[in-house]
Amino acid sequence: MTTMVNYDTPSPFSDSDSDSDSENFHVGSDLSNSIFKTYLEFSSSSSITAVDLSKIQSFLTSSSSGALSCLICLERIRPSDPTWSCSSLCFALFHLLCIQSWARQSSDLSAARAAARLPITAETAAKQATWNCPKCRSSYSKSQIPRSYLCFCGKLQDPPSDNPWILPHSCGEICNRPLPNNCGHFCLLLCHPGPCPSCPKSIKTRCFCGSFEDFRRCGFKNFSCNRHCNKRLDCNKHNCLEICHLGTCPPCRARDVYRCRCGKKEEEKECCDRDFRCENECKKLLNCEKHVCERGCHAGDCGECPLQGKRTCPCGKRVYEGMPCDGTAPVCGATCNKLLNCGFHRCPERCHKGPCVETCRIVVKKSCRCGGLKKEVPCGTEINQKPPKCRKLCKITPLCRHASNCKPHRCHYGACPQCWLLCEEEYPCGHKCNLRCHGPRPPPNPEFTLKPKKKKSNHHTAYTPGIPCPPCPEIVWRPCVGQHIGAERMMVCSDRARFSCDNLCGNLLPCGNHYCTKTCHPLEIQSSLSEHRKGSESCEECNLPCQKERMPICPHPCPLPCHPAECPPCKVLLKRSCHCSAMVHAFECIYYNNLSEKDQVAVRSCGGPCHRKLPNCTHLCPEICHAGRCPAPDKCCKRVTVRCKCQTLKKEWICQDVQAAYCDIGYDPKDISKNQFGLGLLPCNSDCKSKVQEVDSALQLRKPKVLEKKEPENEKHVSKRRKRRDRIQEGKQVSKPQKLVGTLKRLLLFIIIVAALIAVTYYGYKGLLRLSDWMNEVEVQRAKRRHQRI
Repeated sequence: MTTMVNYDTPSPFSDSDSDSDSENFHVGSDLSNSIFKTYLEFSSSSSITAVDLSKIQSFLTSSSSGALSCLICLERIRPSDPTWSCSSLCFALFHLLCIQSWARQSSDLSAARAAARLPITAETAAKQATWNCPKCRSSYSKSQIPRSYLCFCGKLQDPPSDNPWILPHSCGEICNRPLPNNCGHFCLLLCHPGPCPSCPKSIKTRCFCGSFEDFRRCGFKNFSCNRHCNKRLDCNKHNCLEICHLGTCPPCRARDVYRCRCGKKEEEKECCDRDFRCENECKKLLNCEKHVCERGCHAGDCGECPLQGKRTCPCGKRVYEGMPCDGTAPVCGATCNKLLNCGFHRCPERCHKGPCVETCRIVVKKSCRCGGLKKEVPCGTEINQKPPKCRKLCKITPLCRHASNCKPHRCHYGACPQCWLLCEEEYPCGHKCNLRCHGPRPPPNPEFTLKPKKKKSNHHTAYTPGIPCPPCPEIVWRPCVGQHIGAERMMVCSDRARFSCDNLCGNLLPCGNHYCTKTCHPLEIQSSLSEHRKGSESCEECNLPCQKERMPICPHPCPLPCHPAECPPCKVLLKRSCHCSAMVHAFECIYYNNLSEKDQVAVRSCGGPCHRKLPNCTHLCPEICHAGRCPAPDKCCKRVTVRCKCQTLKKEWICQDVQAAYCDIGYDPKDISKNQFGLGLLPCNSDCKSKVQEVDSALQLRKPKVLEKKEPENEKHVSKRRKRRDRIQEGKQVSKPQKLVGTLKRLLLFIIIVAALIAVTYYGYKGLLRLSDWMNEVEVQRAKRRHQRI
């Protein structure tokens, strides 16, 4: 989704001075949209777009509000003023006249200092002079002093300032400058201040390990898939276990026991160091069985004995074949003719054993470099002789970088003297070497070898000719590995040691809601150049549950772990009874909470009668299921049968009349039960008394007559004690089989009762579960039908 970058529409402003005409310029949101329109058509990520365009946005805001000031004269930069902007680092804007004056003065001062300190002419110093940007101190040559007023992109000279729909100092056309990283694409913004954003075009690219392919913006095309690299390592045995990374895979670190090349020694080593040599000599007997192999630890065969086959005399002129390897070749008697140590003459002795003479005695003529002087000297003794002095100038060109600035010197033997100018070679960091020149020197004159001079004890190795520049010794402020503000330390520029400030990381986690609580660590950041920092450490993973407030607000927490995007819609089923409590509705939380109060009341209605008892009578509310109290409870129109106290007389009244009658006699209709409602409101008459008497007589006739039991005559005279004794004896006369049968019956009855209880409990529980499932299915079907209706 394309995200437009909007800026506040500033009010028109005018820039007027006492010596200039009034000019009006208006920059609105239409201007901002037109500048970014072409770029945003290719942009797909709002967060990256905002970062890329932030600096341009600040320039636009400052320009539209009239807040841009020249850092040289401190005056406000008006839309009609000719300007120049730094194109190296800061992209700051200056008046054209101010920067021209600044550049000329700075370059003249630099040339004057160079001419005073270095042995160069004023013209050479003027050509090599440089000047710096007043803000970022970026260096420019004298030829780069601006001479004309150009737009930001540099295509148009003297851009117009009277067009209100074009940004000041802009040509209004597509910038079309090459984008960073040399991707081959060009800037799509309209001519703009500040740096060009990263390339917004989408291309198909692969991750570092090549296992995952994705569409990415060209400016951020290099990425890691965060999976294992799994590339085959150099050992062709193991795979890379690192997370998808930039560059070549590290050496294989799998440990195992390996043998050396000769196989005599076993050591546990990493796979990358598996091919090693032990410190023992081979000492294996060669094929001649007279000599042993003098090679160190090696693989394969030792080879033939080097003393077998053809043998020569010491001078190498005569060849002897068939000699045993332990025999000594004789001398041939011819002249040795081996090259002596001087490198020019040969040994005049006869073929001999051992080294030739060390000092050559042949007389030769030596000349200086220019050939003006000559001297006879014995070849082997020239090292102890003084060379002839020549008054002519040395014609050898110095090899250091100061060849055009070095002072001339006289003809000499040996190497040319060392250059004493400052090195001033630029380090990759931008600083310059402040040591004496230590570049290479021409080789000494081969015609005459001088005796080496004794080195002085205080000679500094930093000035030794031919060595590279030492590491940069400048002191710079360097941030900690976590890039925390205020934790910088002063360090030597060449010292690449990284340090931790022991503060909390504080970097925003991928969830976008919490911050890393690890101690300061190297951040895992990929720049636009896709340089993956070595030793970088990812921030901690957020394992907290989602704590966002869900919209619309509901009481249910988000089921997902902490995440950056919006929470998914809440699908929890809410059970809400209808207003009359006759049935229960099931709604999805997101659906129910998105309804207004009025709609919530409407969907909770079951659509049937209210079924709630009216407060003042025994009848139910006749309205459709509704919220709140039932309307007009004292206006009930139901018919009620009213009776007298003896319930002989009866009539039908309207319920509201019955309530009014109770109120008239001082009773509250709420306190009357259902069975007594309407009883006693009619007065009794004469018919009621006769009716009561008839009822009483009928009740008397219905009463049963109590018949007295007559005891037998023979039992009348038996005492109660005897009767009790007879009954006890009858009980004791029960037989044992009867007792056993009775016990078994009671036991069987107990077992049957227990089994029945277990069966009732089991099948009752099963039935309740099935009933619950059935009711849930009915509720789900009702909810689906209700959603379909909506």
